[in-house]
This record gives sequence, structure tokens and C-alpha cells, in this order.
Amino acid sequence: MTLCLDLSPAAHERAGLGRYAASLAHALLALGMPLTAFINDPHENHLRPPLSELPLHTANLPRKRWRLRAAISYFGGPNMDHAFNGTTLFHATEHLLPKITPARSVFTLHDTAYLLFPNYHLLQNRLYLSVMMPRFLARADAVICVSENTRRDAMRFYQLNPDKVHVIPEGVEPHFQPDLSLEQRAAVRTKYRLPERFILYVGTIEPRKNLTTLLEAYADLHFQYPDVGLVVAGGKGWLYESFFERLRGLGLENVVTLTGYVPEADLPALINCAEVFAYPSVFEGFGLPPLEAMACGVPVICSNASSLPEVVGEAGLLLPPTDVQAWQEALSHLLADATLRADLRARGLIRARQFTWENAARRTLDVYQAIGY
Repeated sequence: MTLCLDLSPAAHERAGLGRYAASLAHALLALGMPLTAFINDPHENHLRPPLSELPLHTANLPRKRWRLRAAISYFGGPNMDHAFNGTTLFHATEHLLPKITPARSVFTLHDTAYLLFPNYHLLQNRLYLSVMMPRFLARADAVICVSENTRRDAMRFYQLNPDKVHVIPEGVEPHFQPDLSLEQRAAVRTKYRLPERFILYVGTIEPRKNLTTLLEAYADLHFQYPDVGLVVAGGKGWLYESFFERLRGLGLENVVTLTGYVPEADLPALINCAEVFAYPSVFEGFGLPPLEAMACGVPVICSNASSLPEVVGEAGLLLPPTDVQAWQEALSHLLADATLRADLRARGLIRARQFTWENAARRTLDVYQAIGY
């Protein structure tokens, strides 16, 4: 029996999907699970050991051609067996399930944002998922949803057999921890030119993340706390122009620190440097960044939308995502109240310990075994 895990999003550094695939792979290997990896385009491979040392399957195709090739196989085109020689179980981690005739399959559904917020997605991506997602989910022998909210959406839109749907929350890597050394924090401060005190957001810059609300709240806050900066850590996703237009419109282009994509190796120290972590997203399938902030002992202010209350619970401040005044007031209160920050820090550390990749991997193994692996 040979398990192949799709590590394409990790190899191509695709933010949340990539971190899910890599973290699950590491946890499965730690449990002694033998793996092979699939990467659609090995010419863009940023995996590091031990993942880079796994036996590799590949289609030798860039992402757009790979997506098209996988879709064609569902409409009478040839299957993908040649790229997966010997694979008996394939785990799809990035919303694409190739047609492999001899293999059983598990599909991780991260979210249904393309259906709920179509205006936040590129047209070609929305059309592809609208056509292919029902086929991927129907073909999969088991579906893993990363939150109860995602499971409810899956049942609502796709009427799946409840017996094949499993909720397995994501975890937090052990290197996300509080009180990292002064040397680690100083290195990150220098590398990204961080302010002494700052509010931090981590994630892709795209409309779904609702960063314009954070910008507007910070614009008011900046006059009250001129010594507190705002750091936006993440690369450009899609439809990001409105963020930069609002940044310029508010006169914050020389005030807000934009780090660009931050590799995971730097994230724990970056988060440790923050005074407050803010996450105003209107929709998340899970919500890994606020969990990692809690694990680092940083107080979290988060939107109360979609799956985020499942992750944060009572360990953070939950706000309506588009209420600018509520965000401004909550940020001001938290910056001024050291006792509240200490309370949220303590609650966040306790909450974060409930989410581990070891537990996610063990429950994923249970799913594999349930379908005959």
C-alpha cells in the first residue's frame, strides 16, 4: 500500500494551503507513516528536508496546465495513472483531485469561499471550481473538512453522504511558542524593519481578508497612538488593488509596514514581536494565523465570521468584520490595557494547546484506515 500526498501547494509556497500540506506531511512522517509526494511542477520546488527527500511523483506541468489536464480526465480524457505509478491512496490537499483509476482517494475541503463570496475570486478560478468541485467531491472516497463551518457548507452545497465527511481541525507547529530569545526577535526586527510597537496581520493580501477595515480602524488609531505601527505580513493574492488604493487614500503608504511573503521560519519571531494580532477576515475555512498568534502568546482580535470563533473561542476578542468603529475601539482598549493583554495572552496559550498537528495526523490516519488503507 502506497500513500501519495499532494505537496504541490507546499512546494510552490501557496500560503495557507501549502502550510496545511507541509504540516500534515511532517506529522504523518513523525508517526512513522511512509509517504510519497506529488508535485505538479518540480521545477518550482521549495520543499526542504525531510519532505524534499520523499519519493516523488510529478505531472511535469505548470499549475494552469495541470488544472486543465486533471479536468479533462473527468470528461472522457485519459486518466492520470501514469503519473502515480504504484499509488494506492492519494490525498488531495489543494482542491484538485486527479483521476487515478486504481487508487482510493481522500480530499481535503478547506472552504467554499468561491461560492459564498464569488466577487472575491478571479472569474477563471470560480468557474473551474464551480464545474470541478462537485466531481472531485463525488469521486473522493472520504472528504476531510478543516472546520465544522466548512462541513456545514459542504453539506449545504453538495449534499454529500455524511458518512464520508470528517471534520479534522488544523494544528499549530511546536515552533510557534512565546518568549523567543532577544536574538531571534532582533534578527526579525532588522530583517523586516519592524516598528518598536506594532499591530500585526499575517496572511495573503486579497479582498476576503478585509484589510481595508483594518486600515480604516488604524488610520483613526494612529492619531491616538502615533508610536504604534501596523505591519501587514503577506504576499499579494488576487484582486489586491483595492487594498493599495485605500492605503494611499488614507495617507498610510509611508506608515504601514508591508513585509511581503514571510517564510514560516521567520513567522514565530515576527509574531512574538507584535503587541496585538489583528485578523479581520470575512471568511475562513479554518484560520491558522490567529491560532499561531495565540500559541506565541500574542493577544488576538479577530472577526466573528465563519470558522474563526471555532478556532479562537473565548481566548480572543471577536468583532463584526466590517464594523470599523468596533475595531478601532477594541484595538485602542487593548493597547491601553496591559491587564487585558495579559489575560488574553494566558487564555490564548491554553486554547492553542488544543490544536496539534499530531492529533490532526492521527485522525487523518483513521480516515485512511476507514476507506481500506
